[in-house]
Parts: sequence; structure tokens; C-alpha cells
Amino acid sequence: MSGFDEMIHQPLRLKIMAALCRLSHDDRSKLDFNHLKEITKATDGNLGAHIQILEKVSYIRVEKTFIDKRPNTAVFPTEEGRKAFDAHIEALTQLISGEYLKR
Repeated sequence: MSGFDEMIHQPLRLKIMAALCRLSHDDRSKLDFNHLKEITKATDGNLGAHIQILEKVSYIRVEKTFIDKRPNTAVFPTEEGRKAFDAHIEALTQLISGEYLKR
């Protein structure tokens, strides 16, 4: 099925991409690691591992900085990631609606 993306389909990665791709399209659209952890209900290690996977395929960008001398990890969606997410959601919608059967 066109648009179905195995990299996004895994449940935690789907949650990460859904959270990030609903942000505005400007360069400041990001979520920090702790906020993503709250949204996804993931552990530090599990979230970190899935962030690395999404970064490796260029669906997200990670920026590590310090805020008040404390480390901060910010996660940004890439344009490629947004397109892949939208295509994946469209493929899921077609699957759920049975639209793919009409082809």
C-alpha cells in the first residue's frame, strides 16, 4: 500500500510524529524531550531509542542545548518527516475505510 511507512507505524514513533507534525511549520516548532515523554508516556530510554531511529531516517531533527546550565533536548519535525507522516495517515485512512479494496 502506497504511503504506509514502517518507520512511523511503530506505536511510539507514531505518537512522536503525531505530536510533532501537529505543530506549526515554522523553524521554532519543537517539543522538548520531557514534554514528549509526558505526551507518549514512554520511559527515557525507550523514547531516546525511538528518537534516534526517526532522526536516522531524517524524519526529525534533534538539537541539544543548555538552559540555565541544564541539558535540554529539543526535537523538531523535518519537512520530509511531515510528508511521510501525512502519507502514512492517508494510507491508514484508506485502509480503515476500505478504499484500497476499490482499486
